[in-house]
Parts: sequence; structure tokens; C-alpha cells
Amino acid sequence: MMATAVVSIGLRLAGAETVSLIFLALASVGWLALGAAFALRLARRRERWLTEARTPGALTAVAATAVLGTRFALLGWSVLAEALLALAALFWPVLLYVVTRHWGHRMPGAVFLCCVATQALAVLAATLAGTEAVAWLAHTALVLFGVGLLLYGLALPRFDPRELTRGPGDHWIAGGALSISALAGARLIAADSPRLYLWNLDDSGVLRDVTVALLVLDLAWYAVLLVAELARPRPRYGLGRWATVFSMGMTGATVLAVAAALHVDWLRVPGRVLVWVSFAVWLAAAAGAVLAARSGTRGGQDDGPEGSGVTSTARR
Repeated sequence: MMATAVVSIGLRLAGAETVSLIFLALASVGWLALGAAFALRLARRRERWLTEARTPGALTAVAATAVLGTRFALLGWSVLAEALLALAALFWPVLLYVVTRHWGHRMPGAVFLCCVATQALAVLAATLAGTEAVAWLAHTALVLFGVGLLLYGLALPRFDPRELTRGPGDHWIAGGALSISALAGARLIAADSPRLYLWNLDDSGVLRDVTVALLVLDLAWYAVLLVAELARPRPRYGLGRWATVFSMGMTGATVLAVAAALHVDWLRVPGRVLVWVSFAVWLAAAAGAVLAARSGTRGGQDDGPEGSGVTSTARR
């Protein structure tokens, strides 16, 4: 669901509004279905729910809710976006505390979901701050932006680099986390206006520099991850591949958002290319999911290294 919402955002920024709305509808249906499953599991299988809440993948609920809210905010549905922000913010500190307490060593890419969830909140808060002209939301988003970068730094030493050549797809979150961080920076820059006057010249300069640096690092990760995929192909479908779609789609959307926020027109063409690449990868993952369903397999992935306990990370 999160990957679908991200692709929807990218398609909207690329100018393909109709296709973007179709993906938004799919993401919304997926979010409602997963929300219902979440509630039923909490009510009927509480022990399993508590066990899964300790895994990094639990933070997908926060990230997915915030990403979907961002798409609604871009559509102008501010009330719904604000409700999703409140819901995601309610679960974020609890899940973040529980998940980080159970961190291990040599973990899969899902370890970076702590950063993704935090920056997803920052992106939504900054987007709403700009559309609704609410200064405190922008300042809150700035704090979340900083916390997200700190969490990335804490997660990086725990990431197992061997996942680059053997990971089932969720290893792409290592780059996707930087991508959504750069998107948060772009949204913070775009939120400023003469009406709000959020940042002075020094603040704006620092935000621009940090955002550009994050984008460069994200593109470097993208290149490394792509080369690793080509060197050690892993064509078998698994739920982790939706994390790959998420990360690729987020990179495309971020390039376009940074191009708009910093007025760098030449970035628009590569940004559109990356968005459409993520669209193609989404179609491939969807085809894999259909084939897996027909064959009666879950398309899941084995538990990761010690301390991970991840069965899935990012979903459609």
C-alpha cells in the first residue's frame, strides 16, 4: 500500500494526474483493508499482534498512513490529511520505542523504517504547513526531520551490508530512507512563504544544503543498489519487493520535489524518468503478487538475520 501511495505521489508530480488518482484509489482500498486486519488481529490474536509490533516492519503502519495523508494533502483534502497525520503521530512514539528496544545486529533494510516513519510524518506536516499556512506544523516537521536523520545514523551501523547482494528487496529501504529525508527537506523549503516567514536566509541556506546532500546520497545509494541487483539478480517475487518499489518511487518523487523547491529545472527530466521506472517496477511486483496468489504461495521472505524478525516490510 505504501509503495502504491508513493508511486501515486510521483505520478502526480510528473503530471500524470489520472493515473495518479487510480493509484491513490488502490492505496486507499489497501489502507482500509490493512487497517481492518490490524484491528481484527489486535482484538482476536493479541499475542501475535504484540510480537509483530516489536519488529521493524511495524513502523510501516505509521509511514504508510503518513504517505497516504501526503497524497490527500496534495489533492487539497486537508481535513482527511490532518486526520491521518494525527493517527500516524499517535502510533509513532509507541511503535518507535518498542521497535528500537528490540534492535539487533546485522539487520535487514527494514531497520531503516525508523527513519522512514519519522520522515513520513515530517513530509506530511510540512506539506500541510504550506497548504494551510500553519507555522507550528512546519516547526514540528523540522524537529521530526532532525530526529529522522539521527535515527538513520543510529540504524546504519546495524544494517548488514551483505543484504546488498542477498536481500529479498527490503534492502532498498537503506536508500529510500534518505530519499524521503530529502523529500522532507524539500517540503520544508516549499512550506515557507512571505505570509509565514518560517526561515531566515541562514536557515534556508542550511536546509537547501542538507536537502541537496541527502538527494546526492540517495542517488548514490540508488546506483549502488541497482548495480548490486544486476550483479546478483533476485527475480523471485517476495513481499520485500514492495520495499524496492517504495524506494524507487520515492527517489523519483523526491527528485521532482527538489527540482520544484530549489528551482532546478534540469532535474525534472531525470525525475520523470525515475517515476516511470518505479511505475514499471510496480507493475512487475503486482504481476508477481498475482502469480504468487494463483500458485498458492505467500511470496514472503525468510526471517532476516538475528534480531530482525521481519516477515514483510513495505506493502502495496
